[in-house]
Amino acid sequence: MIGTLRGRLSLKRPECIVVETGGVGYEVSVPLSVLSELPEEGCEVFLFIYTNVKDDAIDLYGFLDENGKKVFKSLLGITGVGPRLALNILSGSPVEDFLRAVETEDVGLLTRIPGVGKKTAQRIILELRERLPKTGEKKERAYEDTLSALVNLGYKKAHAQEVLDRAYQKGIREIENLLKESLKYLNR
Repeated sequence: MIGTLRGRLSLKRPECIVVETGGVGYEVSVPLSVLSELPEEGCEVFLFIYTNVKDDAIDLYGFLDENGKKVFKSLLGITGVGPRLALNILSGSPVEDFLRAVETEDVGLLTRIPGVGKKTAQRIILELRERLPKTGEKKERAYEDTLSALVNLGYKKAHAQEVLDRAYQKGIREIENLLKESLKYLNR
């Protein structure tokens, strides 16, 4: 199984991307939320990969972080949700919003995603509510881990908190992106 993939982004389309490495181009399906975060064609990318093996094909699904891959795999464990629908769900909203909808049992948000009816939305909520991390817990962890990293890099805690709060106000929630955004402010 392919767990991660690093290479040059040689093609970028809404339905899939192609990552070239070692002279081979791997076709990878990605949610629209991932597609919008990818660099331009020709740049290097790193993706966490879910490999779906079928009788007649091997399909690769790519995510920017392990959390996206974990949520995708959890969705596949739900009756009636296959890879295409799971990809559609993660394309319909950022992972954080999806997790919040599950946590708050927001059937309305889920049914706005093409291919998700009321019964499927209820099944997703019922089956995922206990298995997925709570958004508040993840948010706190991301904030604390980023703050710790900034302090370990030598920045004063108060100043680091100030710039980290700015990044949070922009809606940034992943550790890597919080750190990048905070460092932009700190290095001005």
